[in-house]
Amino acid sequence: MAKVTIQQLQKMKDTSEKISMVTAYDYSQAVMVEKAGIEIILVGDSLAMTTLGHDGTTALTTDEMIAHIKPVVKGAPSPLVIGDLVFGSYNEGISQAIHSSNRLVKEGGCDAVKLEGAHPDIIRAIVDAGIAVQGHLGLTPQTAVLLGGFKVQGKGRDAALKLLDDAARVEEAGAFSIVLECVPEEIGRVMSKVVNIPVIGIGAGRYCDGQVLVLHDMLGLFDRFTPRFVKQYRLIGKEIVDAFKEFKADIKSGSFPSDEHAFAGFSSEDADAILAEIQSREIF
Repeated sequence: MAKVTIQQLQKMKDTSEKISMVTAYDYSQAVMVEKAGIEIILVGDSLAMTTLGHDGTTALTTDEMIAHIKPVVKGAPSPLVIGDLVFGSYNEGISQAIHSSNRLVKEGGCDAVKLEGAHPDIIRAIVDAGIAVQGHLGLTPQTAVLLGGFKVQGKGRDAALKLLDDAARVEEAGAFSIVLECVPEEIGRVMSKVVNIPVIGIGAGRYCDGQVLVLHDMLGLFDRFTPRFVKQYRLIGKEIVDAFKEFKADIKSGSFPSDEHAFAGFSSEDADAILAEIQSREIF
């Protein structure tokens, strides 16, 4: 599979071919996404909760994000890899935003960055600095407290119009795509029609130009909660726990390791002779 480009993603929107996007946070996950042929990997700040155990995303640092981008880039050479700008890495102004974006691309090796909210001036400055930007509208987890919590956004005429206006400003600022999270399905449909760049939905209905899910949610690897918009394609988390339980039981019963898991080449008689010799020494 050839490297996915921004131009290819735009062509997919223009020809009504849906775009697939998933999160990944380490090398082994990235390798599996690569094999599946997914077009976009987001190294999302959701790793704060799914991988690092935080209660939310705001504690994540740029250093931690870079540390997770690096192995993903190594494991998945074909998808477009996007690194999340973490909370506190761009809200102090344009200079900070460019510096943080430079770090994700230069040190992490990702192809683009993503930032939450309608910040056209910041987006334009990052793009002008030579870095591709993906926007993120609707429910923005980093600032969910300002939105009244993790709730559906864009409900009602005024809220919907503001959301669509924000999308137009993000596009005009130079973003190559928009993640649209947790909005009524019809607003996802309208936004996908009125903006020219791809709209990737997560809880935004079936009419968006593409869909993204968090890897741990779709595979049943994160059990604190499962958002309504998530389809669990496998319950791998349960299978892993069952495997660990079986492993423990085999150890307790002595059935693992067996002959097939052990190395031969030394007789028990010779080993017993060595044991007797060692036990005769005063140091033991």
